[in-house]
Amino acid sequence: MPNPVLGPVKSIGVETILERDRRLRPTLSWPHLIAMGIGAIVGTGIYTLTGVGAERAGPAVILSFAVAGLVCACAALAYAELATLIPKAGGAYTYTYSVIGEVLAWVVGWSLILEYSLACSTVAVGWSAYLVGWISAAGVDLPPMLLSGPHAGGIINLPAVLVALAIAGLLISGTRESATLNIFLVVIKMSALALFVALALPSFTGENMQPFMPYGFGSHVIGGETRGVMAAAAIVFFAFYGFDAVATSAEEAKNPGRDLTIGILGSMAACTLIYMAVAIAAVGAVNHVLVAGSEEPLAFVLRALDHPFAAWLIGMAALVALPSVILVMMYGQSRIFFVMARDGLLPQRLSRVSRRSGTPVLITAITGVFVAAVAGFFRLDEIAELANAGTLLAFILVGACLMVLRRRAPDLPRVFRCPQPYLVGALAILGCVYLLVSLPTLTLIRFAGWNAVGLLVYLVYGRTHSALRREGGEAVASLEPAPK
Repeated sequence: MPNPVLGPVKSIGVETILERDRRLRPTLSWPHLIAMGIGAIVGTGIYTLTGVGAERAGPAVILSFAVAGLVCACAALAYAELATLIPKAGGAYTYTYSVIGEVLAWVVGWSLILEYSLACSTVAVGWSAYLVGWISAAGVDLPPMLLSGPHAGGIINLPAVLVALAIAGLLISGTRESATLNIFLVVIKMSALALFVALALPSFTGENMQPFMPYGFGSHVIGGETRGVMAAAAIVFFAFYGFDAVATSAEEAKNPGRDLTIGILGSMAACTLIYMAVAIAAVGAVNHVLVAGSEEPLAFVLRALDHPFAAWLIGMAALVALPSVILVMMYGQSRIFFVMARDGLLPQRLSRVSRRSGTPVLITAITGVFVAAVAGFFRLDEIAELANAGTLLAFILVGACLMVLRRRAPDLPRVFRCPQPYLVGALAILGCVYLLVSLPTLTLIRFAGWNAVGLLVYLVYGRTHSALRREGGEAVASLEPAPK
Protein backbone atom coordinates (compact mmCIF):
# COMPACT_ATOMS: atom_id res chain seq x y z
CA MET A 1 0.00 0.00 0.00
CA PRO A 2 1.14 3.62 -0.37
CA ASN A 3 3.46 4.96 2.31
CA PRO A 4 1.16 6.77 4.78
CA VAL A 5 3.66 9.63 5.10
CA LEU A 6 5.23 10.02 1.65
CA GLY A 7 2.32 8.70 -0.43
CA PRO A 8 2.31 6.43 -3.51
CA VAL A 9 5.24 6.23 -5.93
CA LYS A 10 4.97 6.20 -9.72
CA SER A 11 6.46 3.26 -11.59
CA ILE A 12 9.55 3.97 -13.66
CA GLY A 13 9.41 2.62 -17.19
CA VAL A 14 5.67 1.94 -17.27
CA GLU A 15 4.19 3.29 -20.48
CA THR A 16 1.01 5.09 -19.50
CA ILE A 17 -1.73 5.18 -22.12
CA LEU A 18 -2.88 8.78 -22.30
CA GLU A 19 -5.83 10.33 -24.04
CA ARG A 20 -4.93 12.14 -27.23
CA ASP A 21 -5.75 15.54 -25.77
CA ARG A 22 -3.45 14.96 -22.77
CA ARG A 23 -0.31 14.02 -24.75
CA LEU A 24 2.49 16.42 -25.66
CA ARG A 25 3.96 16.25 -29.17
CA PRO A 26 7.68 15.32 -29.60
CA THR A 27 8.85 18.21 -31.82
CA LEU A 28 12.18 19.30 -30.27
CA SER A 29 15.72 18.22 -31.21
CA TRP A 30 19.01 18.87 -29.37
CA PRO A 31 19.72 22.32 -30.93
CA HIS A 32 16.33 23.45 -29.60
CA LEU A 33 17.15 22.04 -26.15
CA ILE A 34 20.66 23.47 -25.81
CA ALA A 35 19.33 26.86 -26.95
CA MET A 36 16.51 26.45 -24.45
CA GLY A 37 19.05 25.86 -21.67
CA ILE A 38 21.19 28.84 -22.66
CA GLY A 39 18.08 30.93 -23.20
CA ALA A 40 16.96 30.24 -19.64
CA ILE A 41 20.38 30.47 -17.95
CA VAL A 42 21.72 33.65 -19.57
CA GLY A 43 19.31 36.38 -18.63
CA THR A 44 18.48 38.68 -15.77
CA GLY A 45 21.11 37.04 -13.59
CA ILE A 46 24.01 38.37 -15.63
CA TYR A 47 22.32 41.39 -17.21
CA THR A 48 20.85 42.85 -14.00
CA LEU A 49 21.76 40.85 -10.87
CA THR A 50 25.49 41.48 -11.38
CA GLY A 51 24.90 44.81 -9.65
CA VAL A 52 22.99 43.23 -6.75
CA GLY A 53 25.77 40.68 -6.30
CA ALA A 54 28.47 43.39 -6.33
CA GLU A 55 26.55 45.28 -3.66
CA ARG A 56 26.53 42.22 -1.38
CA ALA A 57 30.05 40.87 -1.97
CA GLY A 58 32.12 43.63 -3.58
CA PRO A 59 34.67 42.42 -6.18
CA ALA A 60 34.41 38.96 -4.60
CA VAL A 61 31.13 38.59 -6.50
CA ILE A 62 33.40 36.66 -8.89
CA LEU A 63 33.72 33.99 -6.19
CA SER A 64 29.96 34.12 -5.68
CA PHE A 65 29.46 33.21 -9.33
CA ALA A 66 32.01 30.39 -8.98
CA VAL A 67 30.29 28.91 -5.89
CA ALA A 68 26.83 29.10 -7.44
CA GLY A 69 28.16 27.60 -10.68
CA LEU A 70 29.77 24.66 -8.86
CA VAL A 71 26.54 23.83 -7.03
CA CYS A 72 24.56 24.05 -10.26
CA ALA A 73 27.09 21.85 -12.08
CA CYS A 74 26.48 19.07 -9.54
CA ALA A 75 22.73 19.50 -9.88
CA ALA A 76 23.04 19.48 -13.68
CA LEU A 77 24.83 16.11 -13.63
CA ALA A 78 22.06 14.67 -11.44
CA TYR A 79 19.40 16.10 -13.76
CA ALA A 80 21.11 14.63 -16.82
CA GLU A 81 20.99 11.10 -15.40
CA LEU A 82 17.42 11.32 -14.13
CA ALA A 83 16.06 13.10 -17.22
CA THR A 84 17.33 10.35 -19.53
CA LEU A 85 16.25 7.60 -17.14
CA ILE A 86 12.74 9.06 -16.63
CA PRO A 87 12.02 10.92 -19.90
CA LYS A 88 8.70 12.36 -18.76
CA ALA A 89 7.55 15.96 -18.51
CA GLY A 90 7.68 17.55 -15.07
CA GLY A 91 11.39 17.59 -14.21
CA ALA A 92 12.16 17.46 -10.46
CA TYR A 93 8.47 16.98 -9.64
CA THR A 94 8.28 13.81 -11.75
CA TYR A 95 11.59 12.42 -10.43
CA THR A 96 10.50 12.90 -6.83
CA TYR A 97 7.12 11.29 -7.56
CA SER A 98 8.88 8.30 -9.16
CA VAL A 99 11.50 7.79 -6.45
CA ILE A 100 10.32 9.17 -3.08
CA GLY A 101 6.58 9.70 -3.11
CA GLU A 102 3.60 11.89 -3.89
CA VAL A 103 3.75 14.19 -0.85
CA LEU A 104 7.30 15.43 -1.45
CA ALA A 105 6.59 15.54 -5.18
CA TRP A 106 3.75 17.96 -4.44
CA VAL A 107 6.08 20.09 -2.28
CA VAL A 108 8.62 20.19 -5.12
CA GLY A 109 5.97 21.02 -7.72
CA TRP A 110 4.52 23.74 -5.50
CA SER A 111 8.02 25.14 -4.92
CA LEU A 112 8.76 25.07 -8.66
CA ILE A 113 5.91 27.51 -9.10
CA LEU A 114 8.20 29.94 -7.31
CA GLU A 115 11.18 29.04 -9.50
CA TYR A 116 9.56 29.35 -12.89
CA SER A 117 6.80 31.89 -12.33
CA LEU A 118 8.84 34.25 -10.16
CA ALA A 119 11.88 33.84 -12.40
CA CYS A 120 9.71 34.95 -15.32
CA SER A 121 8.53 37.92 -13.27
CA THR A 122 12.09 38.84 -12.28
CA VAL A 123 13.23 38.86 -15.88
CA ALA A 124 10.19 40.88 -16.91
CA VAL A 125 11.08 43.52 -14.30
CA GLY A 126 14.72 43.51 -15.46
CA TRP A 127 13.59 43.83 -19.07
CA SER A 128 11.45 46.79 -18.11
CA ALA A 129 14.47 48.52 -16.51
CA TYR A 130 16.49 48.09 -19.70
CA LEU A 131 13.57 49.36 -21.79
CA VAL A 132 13.31 52.52 -19.70
CA GLY A 133 17.09 53.09 -19.80
CA TRP A 134 17.24 52.49 -23.55
CA ILE A 135 14.32 54.79 -24.33
CA SER A 136 15.55 57.48 -21.91
CA ALA A 137 18.94 57.46 -23.65
CA ALA A 138 17.07 58.28 -26.85
CA GLY A 139 15.51 61.30 -25.13
CA VAL A 140 12.02 59.87 -24.58
CA ASP A 141 10.46 60.03 -21.11
CA LEU A 142 7.69 57.62 -20.12
CA PRO A 143 5.14 58.19 -17.29
CA PRO A 144 6.96 57.14 -14.06
CA MET A 145 3.74 55.87 -12.46
CA LEU A 146 3.51 53.15 -15.12
CA LEU A 147 7.14 52.01 -14.85
CA SER A 148 7.26 50.64 -11.30
CA GLY A 149 5.10 48.95 -8.71
CA PRO A 150 3.69 50.46 -5.50
CA HIS A 151 6.95 49.72 -3.59
CA ALA A 152 8.73 52.36 -5.71
CA GLY A 153 5.93 54.93 -5.65
CA GLY A 154 4.35 53.87 -8.94
CA ILE A 155 1.09 52.15 -9.80
CA ILE A 156 2.18 49.24 -12.00
CA ASN A 157 5.22 48.16 -14.02
CA LEU A 158 3.33 48.16 -17.30
CA PRO A 159 6.22 47.11 -19.63
CA ALA A 160 6.86 44.03 -17.45
CA VAL A 161 3.18 43.10 -17.59
CA LEU A 162 2.97 43.49 -21.37
CA VAL A 163 6.08 41.41 -22.15
CA ALA A 164 4.86 38.56 -19.90
CA LEU A 165 1.48 38.45 -21.62
CA ALA A 166 3.09 38.60 -25.08
CA ILE A 167 5.34 35.60 -24.31
CA ALA A 168 2.36 33.63 -23.01
CA GLY A 169 0.60 34.27 -26.32
CA LEU A 170 3.66 33.05 -28.23
CA LEU A 171 3.83 29.81 -26.23
CA ILE A 172 0.15 29.16 -26.85
CA SER A 173 0.80 29.36 -30.59
CA GLY A 174 3.13 26.31 -30.53
CA THR A 175 6.18 24.75 -28.82
CA ARG A 176 8.41 24.25 -31.86
CA GLU A 177 7.73 27.75 -33.16
CA SER A 178 8.63 29.22 -29.75
CA ALA A 179 11.80 27.09 -29.48
CA THR A 180 12.96 28.10 -32.97
CA LEU A 181 12.52 31.79 -32.16
CA ASN A 182 14.46 31.18 -28.95
CA ILE A 183 17.53 30.02 -30.94
CA PHE A 184 17.60 33.38 -32.73
CA LEU A 185 17.26 35.28 -29.44
CA VAL A 186 20.08 33.26 -27.84
CA VAL A 187 22.49 34.17 -30.67
CA ILE A 188 21.75 37.88 -30.08
CA LYS A 189 22.20 37.53 -26.33
CA MET A 190 25.54 35.71 -26.46
CA SER A 191 26.87 38.15 -29.08
CA ALA A 192 26.02 41.09 -26.81
CA LEU A 193 27.85 39.55 -23.84
CA ALA A 194 30.90 38.82 -26.00
CA LEU A 195 30.90 42.48 -27.10
CA PHE A 196 30.72 43.62 -23.47
CA VAL A 197 33.74 41.51 -22.46
CA ALA A 198 35.75 42.68 -25.48
CA LEU A 199 35.18 46.36 -24.60
CA ALA A 200 35.32 46.23 -20.78
CA LEU A 201 38.15 43.78 -20.11
CA PRO A 202 40.92 46.05 -21.52
CA SER A 203 39.97 48.62 -18.83
CA PHE A 204 40.54 46.12 -16.00
CA THR A 205 42.58 47.61 -13.13
CA GLY A 206 43.72 46.02 -9.88
CA GLU A 207 42.57 49.07 -7.89
CA ASN A 208 38.93 48.28 -8.63
CA MET A 209 39.42 44.85 -7.06
CA GLN A 210 40.45 46.28 -3.68
CA PRO A 211 39.34 45.47 -1.06
CA PHE A 212 38.52 42.17 -2.73
CA MET A 213 36.27 40.73 -0.01
CA PRO A 214 34.98 43.71 2.01
CA TYR A 215 32.14 41.80 3.72
CA GLY A 216 33.82 38.42 4.30
CA PHE A 217 33.07 35.01 2.84
CA GLY A 218 30.04 33.94 4.85
CA SER A 219 26.60 35.47 5.04
CA HIS A 220 26.40 38.37 7.56
CA VAL A 221 23.88 41.07 8.41
CA ILE A 222 25.65 44.43 8.06
CA GLY A 223 23.73 47.68 8.37
CA GLY A 224 20.44 45.83 8.13
CA GLU A 225 21.45 44.14 4.84
CA THR A 226 22.66 40.56 4.30
CA ARG A 227 26.17 40.71 2.82
CA GLY A 228 29.14 38.46 2.06
CA VAL A 229 30.29 36.13 -0.71
CA MET A 230 27.75 33.45 0.20
CA ALA A 231 24.96 36.00 0.57
CA ALA A 232 25.72 37.16 -2.97
CA ALA A 233 26.00 33.56 -4.17
CA ALA A 234 22.51 32.89 -2.81
CA ILE A 235 21.08 35.52 -5.17
CA VAL A 236 23.40 35.26 -8.22
CA PHE A 237 22.57 31.55 -8.09
CA PHE A 238 19.54 32.81 -9.99
CA ALA A 239 21.95 33.50 -12.87
CA PHE A 240 22.84 29.83 -13.31
CA TYR A 241 19.69 27.83 -13.06
CA GLY A 242 17.43 27.33 -16.01
CA PHE A 243 18.93 24.12 -17.35
CA ASP A 244 16.27 22.26 -15.35
CA ALA A 245 13.67 23.74 -17.71
CA VAL A 246 15.24 21.50 -20.36
CA ALA A 247 14.29 18.46 -18.25
CA THR A 248 10.63 19.50 -18.28
CA SER A 249 10.65 19.12 -22.08
CA ALA A 250 11.39 15.37 -21.92
CA GLU A 251 8.11 14.30 -23.53
CA GLU A 252 8.58 16.80 -26.34
CA ALA A 253 12.14 15.72 -27.24
CA LYS A 254 12.47 13.59 -30.39
CA ASN A 255 15.37 11.56 -28.93
CA PRO A 256 15.25 12.12 -25.15
CA GLY A 257 18.30 9.98 -24.28
CA ARG A 258 20.67 11.94 -26.49
CA ASP A 259 18.99 15.33 -26.71
CA LEU A 260 18.38 15.87 -22.97
CA THR A 261 22.00 15.07 -22.05
CA ILE A 262 23.35 17.50 -24.65
CA GLY A 263 20.80 20.16 -23.72
CA ILE A 264 21.42 20.10 -19.96
CA LEU A 265 25.20 19.69 -19.80
CA GLY A 266 25.98 21.65 -22.96
CA SER A 267 24.06 24.73 -21.86
CA MET A 268 25.71 24.73 -18.41
CA ALA A 269 29.23 24.44 -19.85
CA ALA A 270 28.71 27.22 -22.40
CA CYS A 271 27.22 29.63 -19.86
CA THR A 272 29.76 29.17 -17.06
CA LEU A 273 32.66 30.49 -19.18
CA ILE A 274 30.85 33.62 -20.36
CA TYR A 275 29.55 34.35 -16.85
CA MET A 276 33.01 34.37 -15.27
CA ALA A 277 34.36 36.56 -18.06
CA VAL A 278 31.49 39.07 -17.74
CA ALA A 279 31.79 39.28 -13.93
CA ILE A 280 35.56 39.89 -14.06
CA ALA A 281 35.19 42.49 -16.81
CA ALA A 282 32.40 44.37 -15.00
CA VAL A 283 33.91 44.73 -11.50
CA GLY A 284 37.47 45.09 -12.83
CA ALA A 285 36.65 47.93 -15.20
CA VAL A 286 34.47 50.08 -12.87
CA ASN A 287 34.42 50.36 -9.07
CA HIS A 288 31.98 47.82 -7.64
CA VAL A 289 30.20 50.48 -5.57
CA LEU A 290 29.13 52.24 -8.78
CA VAL A 291 28.16 48.97 -10.46
CA ALA A 292 26.06 48.03 -7.42
CA GLY A 293 23.93 51.12 -7.76
CA SER A 294 22.69 50.37 -11.28
CA GLU A 295 19.65 48.36 -12.36
CA GLU A 296 21.29 47.87 -15.79
CA PRO A 297 24.93 47.29 -14.72
CA LEU A 298 26.41 46.14 -18.03
CA ALA A 299 25.11 49.14 -19.97
CA PHE A 300 26.21 51.38 -17.08
CA VAL A 301 29.77 50.01 -17.20
CA LEU A 302 30.04 50.68 -20.92
CA ARG A 303 28.73 54.23 -20.52
CA ALA A 304 31.28 54.80 -17.74
CA LEU A 305 34.02 53.60 -20.10
CA ASP A 306 32.83 56.08 -22.75
CA HIS A 307 31.23 53.52 -25.04
CA PRO A 308 27.74 55.07 -25.29
CA PHE A 309 26.84 53.38 -28.57
CA ALA A 310 27.93 49.97 -27.28
CA ALA A 311 25.90 50.59 -24.11
CA TRP A 312 22.92 51.37 -26.32
CA LEU A 313 23.51 48.12 -28.23
CA ILE A 314 23.75 46.13 -24.97
CA GLY A 315 20.47 47.65 -23.85
CA MET A 316 18.86 46.83 -27.17
CA ALA A 317 20.22 43.25 -27.05
CA ALA A 318 18.78 42.85 -23.54
CA LEU A 319 15.44 44.12 -24.78
CA VAL A 320 15.46 41.61 -27.62
CA ALA A 321 17.01 38.63 -25.84
CA LEU A 322 15.80 38.74 -22.22
CA PRO A 323 12.32 37.64 -23.31
CA SER A 324 13.93 34.30 -24.24
CA VAL A 325 14.34 33.65 -20.51
CA ILE A 326 10.68 34.47 -19.91
CA LEU A 327 9.77 32.16 -22.77
CA VAL A 328 11.72 29.16 -21.44
CA MET A 329 10.76 29.65 -17.79
CA MET A 330 7.10 30.16 -18.61
CA TYR A 331 7.29 27.06 -20.78
CA GLY A 332 8.74 25.10 -17.84
CA GLN A 333 6.07 26.36 -15.46
CA SER A 334 3.24 25.50 -17.79
CA ARG A 335 4.62 21.95 -18.15
CA ILE A 336 4.90 21.51 -14.37
CA PHE A 337 1.28 22.65 -13.97
CA PHE A 338 0.30 20.42 -16.89
CA VAL A 339 1.79 17.25 -15.38
CA MET A 340 0.43 17.98 -11.89
CA ALA A 341 -3.02 18.41 -13.43
CA ARG A 342 -2.62 15.21 -15.46
CA ASP A 343 -1.76 13.41 -12.22
CA GLY A 344 -4.95 14.75 -10.66
CA LEU A 345 -3.21 16.90 -8.05
CA LEU A 346 -4.65 19.96 -9.80
CA PRO A 347 -7.94 20.06 -11.73
CA GLN A 348 -7.50 17.67 -14.67
CA ARG A 349 -9.22 19.96 -17.16
CA LEU A 350 -6.04 22.06 -17.00
CA SER A 351 -4.10 19.21 -18.64
CA ARG A 352 -5.93 19.32 -21.97
CA VAL A 353 -3.82 20.31 -24.97
CA SER A 354 -4.88 22.07 -28.16
CA ARG A 355 -5.32 19.74 -31.15
CA ARG A 356 -4.04 22.50 -33.42
CA SER A 357 -0.85 23.54 -31.61
CA GLY A 358 -0.29 20.58 -29.26
CA THR A 359 0.17 22.97 -26.30
CA PRO A 360 -1.74 23.18 -22.98
CA VAL A 361 -3.51 26.45 -23.80
CA LEU A 362 -5.50 27.08 -20.61
CA ILE A 363 -2.66 26.44 -18.16
CA THR A 364 -0.24 28.52 -20.25
CA ALA A 365 -2.70 31.43 -20.22
CA ILE A 366 -3.14 31.15 -16.43
CA THR A 367 0.65 31.06 -15.99
CA GLY A 368 1.04 34.17 -18.14
CA VAL A 369 -1.51 36.14 -16.12
CA PHE A 370 0.10 35.10 -12.81
CA VAL A 371 3.59 36.08 -14.02
CA ALA A 372 2.32 39.43 -15.32
CA ALA A 373 0.63 40.22 -11.99
CA VAL A 374 3.76 39.51 -9.94
CA ALA A 375 6.00 41.44 -12.33
CA GLY A 376 3.69 44.43 -12.22
CA PHE A 377 3.67 44.92 -8.45
CA PHE A 378 6.78 43.43 -6.72
CA ARG A 379 10.48 44.28 -6.24
CA LEU A 380 13.21 42.59 -8.32
CA ASP A 381 15.46 41.41 -5.46
CA GLU A 382 12.60 40.01 -3.35
CA ILE A 383 11.21 38.10 -6.34
CA ALA A 384 14.62 36.62 -7.23
CA GLU A 385 15.36 35.49 -3.66
CA LEU A 386 12.01 33.74 -3.30
CA ALA A 387 12.44 32.10 -6.72
CA ASN A 388 15.87 30.87 -5.60
CA ALA A 389 14.39 29.21 -2.52
CA GLY A 390 12.03 27.12 -4.66
CA THR A 391 14.83 26.10 -7.02
CA LEU A 392 17.21 25.15 -4.21
CA LEU A 393 14.62 22.82 -2.68
CA ALA A 394 14.05 21.17 -6.07
CA PHE A 395 17.80 20.67 -6.57
CA ILE A 396 18.11 19.13 -3.08
CA LEU A 397 15.44 16.56 -3.92
CA VAL A 398 16.99 15.80 -7.33
CA GLY A 399 20.35 15.10 -5.65
CA ALA A 400 18.57 12.80 -3.19
CA CYS A 401 16.70 10.99 -5.99
CA LEU A 402 19.98 10.37 -7.83
CA MET A 403 21.53 8.64 -4.81
CA VAL A 404 18.39 6.72 -3.82
CA LEU A 405 17.97 5.29 -7.31
CA ARG A 406 21.64 4.32 -7.57
CA ARG A 407 21.30 2.34 -4.35
CA ARG A 408 17.80 0.93 -4.95
CA ALA A 409 18.21 0.06 -8.64
CA PRO A 410 21.94 0.11 -9.57
CA ASP A 411 21.43 -2.10 -12.66
CA LEU A 412 18.64 -0.03 -14.23
CA PRO A 413 19.76 0.90 -17.79
CA ARG A 414 20.99 4.51 -17.88
CA VAL A 415 21.69 6.46 -21.06
CA PHE A 416 23.87 8.89 -19.09
CA ARG A 417 25.60 7.80 -15.89
CA CYS A 418 26.60 10.61 -13.52
CA PRO A 419 30.26 10.17 -12.44
CA GLN A 420 30.71 9.62 -8.67
CA PRO A 421 26.94 9.84 -8.05
CA TYR A 422 27.12 9.79 -4.26
CA LEU A 423 29.74 12.54 -4.16
CA VAL A 424 27.94 14.65 -6.77
CA GLY A 425 24.56 14.12 -5.10
CA ALA A 426 25.96 14.98 -1.65
CA LEU A 427 27.68 18.13 -2.96
CA ALA A 428 24.48 19.24 -4.69
CA ILE A 429 22.46 18.73 -1.49
CA LEU A 430 24.98 20.34 0.88
CA GLY A 431 25.67 23.25 -1.46
CA CYS A 432 21.98 23.96 -1.97
CA VAL A 433 21.25 23.69 1.78
CA TYR A 434 24.04 26.20 2.49
CA LEU A 435 22.76 28.61 -0.16
CA LEU A 436 19.21 28.16 1.12
CA VAL A 437 20.10 29.13 4.71
CA SER A 438 22.18 32.04 3.32
CA LEU A 439 19.01 33.67 2.00
CA PRO A 440 17.53 36.49 4.12
CA THR A 441 15.41 35.30 7.05
CA LEU A 442 12.33 37.08 5.70
CA THR A 443 12.68 35.18 2.40
CA LEU A 444 12.83 31.85 4.27
CA ILE A 445 9.76 32.78 6.29
CA ARG A 446 7.86 33.63 3.11
CA PHE A 447 9.02 30.37 1.53
CA ALA A 448 7.85 28.36 4.56
CA GLY A 449 4.51 30.17 4.44
CA TRP A 450 4.15 29.44 0.73
CA ASN A 451 4.69 25.71 1.30
CA ALA A 452 2.36 25.68 4.30
CA VAL A 453 -0.38 27.00 2.01
CA GLY A 454 0.67 24.42 -0.58
CA LEU A 455 0.36 21.50 1.84
CA LEU A 456 -3.09 22.74 2.81
CA VAL A 457 -4.12 22.78 -0.86
CA TYR A 458 -2.74 19.23 -1.24
CA LEU A 459 -4.62 17.90 1.78
CA VAL A 460 -7.88 19.57 0.76
CA TYR A 461 -7.76 18.82 -2.98
CA GLY A 462 -4.68 17.03 -4.34
CA ARG A 463 -4.67 14.02 -2.01
CA THR A 464 -8.31 13.18 -2.64
CA HIS A 465 -8.14 13.67 -6.42
CA SER A 466 -4.76 11.97 -7.03
CA ALA A 467 -5.07 9.72 -10.10
CA LEU A 468 -2.49 7.30 -8.67
CA ARG A 469 -4.36 6.96 -5.38
CA ARG A 470 -7.64 6.38 -7.20
CA GLU A 471 -5.97 3.61 -9.18
CA GLY A 472 -4.72 2.01 -5.96
CA GLY A 473 -1.10 2.95 -6.66
CA GLU A 474 1.50 1.33 -4.45
CA ALA A 475 5.09 2.08 -3.63
CA VAL A 476 7.00 0.19 -6.30
CA ALA A 477 9.15 -2.65 -5.05
CA SER A 478 10.83 -3.21 -8.42
CA LEU A 479 11.94 -0.45 -10.72
CA GLU A 480 12.36 -2.66 -13.77
CA PRO A 481 10.33 -1.45 -16.75
CA ALA A 482 6.93 -3.06 -16.98
CA PRO A 483 5.52 -4.28 -20.29
CA LYS A 484 3.52 -1.73 -22.28
